[in-house]
Amino acid sequence: MTQRCNSYYTATLNQDTDYPTLQGRHQVDVVIIGGGFTGVATAVELAEKGLKVAIVESHKIGWGATGRNGGQVTGSLSGDGAMRKQMRPKLGDEVDDFIWHLRWRGHQIIQQRVTKYGIQCDLKHGHLHAAYKPSHMAGLRNDYEEAVRRGLGDEVSLLDRSQVRDLLQSDLYHGAIKNTRNMHLHPLNLCIGEARAAESLGALIFENSEVLEIIHGKSPGVRTAHGQIDANQVMLAGDVYHKLEPGQLKGKIFPAMGGIVTTAPLGDLARQINPEDLAVYDCRFVLDYYRLTADGRLLFGGGANYSGKDSRDIAAELRPCIEQTFPALKGVQIDYQWSCAMGIVINRIPQLGKLSDNVWYCQGYSGHGIATTHIMGEIMSRAITGQMEQFDTFAQCQHIRVPMGDLLGNPLLAAGMWYYQMLERLR
Repeated sequence: MTQRCNSYYTATLNQDTDYPTLQGRHQVDVVIIGGGFTGVATAVELAEKGLKVAIVESHKIGWGATGRNGGQVTGSLSGDGAMRKQMRPKLGDEVDDFIWHLRWRGHQIIQQRVTKYGIQCDLKHGHLHAAYKPSHMAGLRNDYEEAVRRGLGDEVSLLDRSQVRDLLQSDLYHGAIKNTRNMHLHPLNLCIGEARAAESLGALIFENSEVLEIIHGKSPGVRTAHGQIDANQVMLAGDVYHKLEPGQLKGKIFPAMGGIVTTAPLGDLARQINPEDLAVYDCRFVLDYYRLTADGRLLFGGGANYSGKDSRDIAAELRPCIEQTFPALKGVQIDYQWSCAMGIVINRIPQLGKLSDNVWYCQGYSGHGIATTHIMGEIMSRAITGQMEQFDTFAQCQHIRVPMGDLLGNPLLAAGMWYYQMLERLR
């Protein structure tokens, strides 16, 4: 049976899951492969529409990136520039409004779901997008002006260096956007809470049940070692963790390994270094991100590894970053360290498509998964029930497919990120 990774999130679960292994044969309207945010969020949407849904997960609900990430829910969309370029022929002048709406739709879905189903996931508001270099301020100023122009003036503030220093006990930043719409939360408790919501609506959930085959044709379904689910529709939502359907999907998405640590409880020091309990990330291509947990620890991530291989000692890699950011934490005890495999798409646009007439897939959030998965869950549920417009907007986007899959894709990613880091040093 699968064990969860030794993370802070695992240690602070409200209640772990214990769903059965798939055995025997079942019939549903939609079977979803993957029990992370994409699969679970889509299942909730479909179950709310009255469909009979099943989720089949190889490990445990929220086992992958869903239960290991930084816990920040922000209005940042990976690949928005490429998205704008590729979607303009279809949407015309409406493309900017379409992308702006997407930025915030995930926040609405999560807040409504947490309220509706009483999910306890330490949901809090408040975020800083911080300028690591003086040159970052121009981009932040443009983002701030767009937010004000679009009616977010009451929720965003453009801060100078001294104002950031009032909010963080750090001399590292040259300014920031403070955003009170953005949120942070305990992602594993959110995902498990949503899974329980889907179950309450009649969804079947199976753990420790690796899908060995997707059945195509008039009667689609999935097959595991001990069972089968027949359905009208199948949705593949395994992101970077599966190797299914290589004929169509191999070489389209690649793993980048992010490292996260969590300190011992900081006591009064937590409020001293971050008095308003804000989540933070900076403006670099390879950035640091952090926040305080509900019990007053610093949860700190950064330094994505684009080789696709795990780091040997994440704490040793991130401790210098923590101490540079917050000198008051020099020598702080680190209680948890773990890695997170993020699904990276070359052009950073989420990949939505169909593998056959009634087999769908949705993947690739490039490090911006919590909000984006919930947006895509809504789009996929609409498409599966016949509302195709938003799905088609994403499905028509062209994606680079790298020959030889991870073998060539990860070195290309690593080379690309080296190039962007070199550009960063020149900014």
